[in-house]
Amino acid sequence: MEDVVNLQRLQKYYRDKKVFITGHTGFKGAWTMAYLHLAGARVKGYSLAPEYANGLFEVLQPLHLAESCIADIRDKDRLQKELLSFQPDLVFHLAAQPLVRRSYEIPAETFDINVTGTANLLEAVVRLEKKCTTIVITTDKVYENKEQDILYGEKDKLGGYDPYSASKACAELVVSSFRNSFFNPDRVDVHGKTIVSARAGNVIGGGDWSPDRIMPDIVRALQNGQAIEVRNPFSVRPWQHVLEPVTGYLLLGGLLSCQPGSYAGAYNFGPLPQDHLQVKELVEAAIGSWGSGCWLDRSSPVAAHEAGLLKLDISLAKKDLGWIPRLTARQAVQWSLDWYKLSPEQQAEYTFSQIKSYLAL
Repeated sequence: MEDVVNLQRLQKYYRDKKVFITGHTGFKGAWTMAYLHLAGARVKGYSLAPEYANGLFEVLQPLHLAESCIADIRDKDRLQKELLSFQPDLVFHLAAQPLVRRSYEIPAETFDINVTGTANLLEAVVRLEKKCTTIVITTDKVYENKEQDILYGEKDKLGGYDPYSASKACAELVVSSFRNSFFNPDRVDVHGKTIVSARAGNVIGGGDWSPDRIMPDIVRALQNGQAIEVRNPFSVRPWQHVLEPVTGYLLLGGLLSCQPGSYAGAYNFGPLPQDHLQVKELVEAAIGSWGSGCWLDRSSPVAAHEAGLLKLDISLAKKDLGWIPRLTARQAVQWSLDWYKLSPEQQAEYTFSQIKSYLAL
């Protein structure tokens, strides 16, 4: 299958479709919301209020891109009410506690949000009496990481060392259970529902100000003329610009809507093998792009465990979906910094400009 994802194709999939997004106030959720607006969808978001100021959601707020419900994914009754009243054609579930280090501070809450929250969302979809496609976003960290130089594929064993990773692996089991119990692909002609999970690598891009994420840490330090503090400079990650996986999510949703049951399962969205870079390589690329700066190794032997080596196999998404990465890791760094260098007044327009530029590659 050829990679022919462009705006016209996405508009064919999404124009006038009703799309329900959880986590739309977050980093990837806000990019998904903007993307769907360009594609002509009618969007409703369900999420907690943004955790930080000046993120992409707040930048885009004046444009009124979506109907917005500020509520907790753990509030099952409210979630079900909001979803059923909207009657979506597609659902993208991105709401999560997404930070590894925070999961050590609030482990039970992390499991509650990421596991019970996912079950709450899928139970609401069960109650929906119409055809619907659901994409559940998890993470590259769902795999049992052996810290070896191998590419993890969708059939590899799930695991998770830290509470965040383990909670997302549990969410994958929730998805599998609901697929078997309520959305079985063999009976899609009866229930009309399709569900799939999407596992993305380490995502960077404009509009993210989360704590303990590499790109916000880099930008804050560079803007303030400070050294970038790096916890694990030699760790290897599957870096990618946010537009790579979000395009994959939307392509997957569109294909599923046209061919219900055909793609039910899980898909990895990550970079090409050469773009699995060390953290220090990413930081040095950012310093070179910015034109100044330096970094310091702040590794600690008593710090909470974080994966040292993690790589994804994306061959299934390439084969089944025709999806391939369009930006190298270093281009992803440049595109990210280009966004952050702009004034808040320019960032909203530039967000749509980057989406269009990406689709034109």
